[in-house]
Amino acid sequence: MLDRPALLPDAPMQPGQLLARGVARHLRDHDFCCLEEFVPDRGLRIDVMAMGPKSEFWVIECKSSRADFMSDLKWRNYLPFADRFFFAVDCDFPTEILPGDVGLIIGDAFGAEVIRMPEGTPLPQAKRRKLTVRFARTAAQRLHWARDPMLRSAS
Repeated sequence: MLDRPALLPDAPMQPGQLLARGVARHLRDHDFCCLEEFVPDRGLRIDVMAMGPKSEFWVIECKSSRADFMSDLKWRNYLPFADRFFFAVDCDFPTEILPGDVGLIIGDAFGAEVIRMPEGTPLPQAKRRKLTVRFARTAAQRLHWARDPMLRSAS
């Protein structure tokens, strides 16, 4: 089964979710399609998975505080699902604690800007195809859930 969206339209958004929204808005302006809280594999949940116009995948992990970053032990597990990997933080975040070999996005609830572009590491074609199918099915399922209120209460 595909991942169920964690956020219903009327639920209050957490700081990381607000940051993810701003990141997704920025990436949409650059012709990327974004899914928030995307599950690429069992036990993993990516804050923002973005697919670009040339089928490239960017993984963006949103960190709302120093403690949020320091307690995150899974972010390296997301690298195999990304052509490029970024951390997204707000303007008050101490960016010097972030690894220098990954991308950096500064943003807020309303928008964002890529500050540092990481080196690209192209995904193998078989993995890209599998990820593209999962991305498409997840997006279609979420659209279905949004359009049919009976599905929200069914499971």
